[in-house]
Amino acid sequence: MQPGDMILLTGAGLLGGLCNAIAGGGTFFTFPALLAVGLPPVAAGATSAVAIWPGHAASLIGESRVLRAELGQRPGRAVLFTLMAAAGAGLLLASGDALFGRLIPWLLLFATGLFAVGPAVNRWLTRKGARIGALPAALAEGVTALYGGYFGAGLGIMLLALLTVTGGGDLHRQNVVKNALATLATSVAVLIFALGGAVAWRPAALVFAGAILGGVIGGRLARRINPQLLRAAVICLGMALAWHYA
Repeated sequence: MQPGDMILLTGAGLLGGLCNAIAGGGTFFTFPALLAVGLPPVAAGATSAVAIWPGHAASLIGESRVLRAELGQRPGRAVLFTLMAAAGAGLLLASGDALFGRLIPWLLLFATGLFAVGPAVNRWLTRKGARIGALPAALAEGVTALYGGYFGAGLGIMLLALLTVTGGGDLHRQNVVKNALATLATSVAVLIFALGGAVAWRPAALVFAGAILGGVIGGRLARRINPQLLRAAVICLGMALAWHYA
């Protein structure tokens, strides 16, 4: 690996970690960087999932009480999410580079749309007090987990909208459950990607190292950086990337 590639991957991880700590959207940096250094599309997607996994897991530290209440008492929810996330990861491996490569612009466009309208949709759903029944909720969670295992960009936004219409409690509880389900989906996906030999471990380590530093910096700058401006910048990046890969 060339020094320039190492710098690019570490820098992408840093920017991704910083954005995730403030407004989200880190995948918009890590996934294209992995493609840029020559990884095939499936390997880039799998490696990006590995690199961002610890960020989801770390967010659950100290939240055991909420996790026991939300997931421990509803084991069926965790089982469904696990199975569908595994199916999504398996689908990525089975689809191959040619098909996944053709889907990249549409996946990035979809994730950018989620990133752009997700917060407004969540606020609207909260004001309206929207609720859906148990069966539609289970189907929606299954589809969300499938997407999370397959690609995952914007997964947190999808989960927040889902928790809003399924009675996920207050905002803090919703965030904990969102992070728990996202961690579950990415953990299963990472395991399948690793067993399937799709992960490029050295690039993953570089992105991960940058993401740790970016997360620390982002945590300290969270009150100084306008998250709306950062979100707008990520949206512009997502649109540019979708156009580029199209």
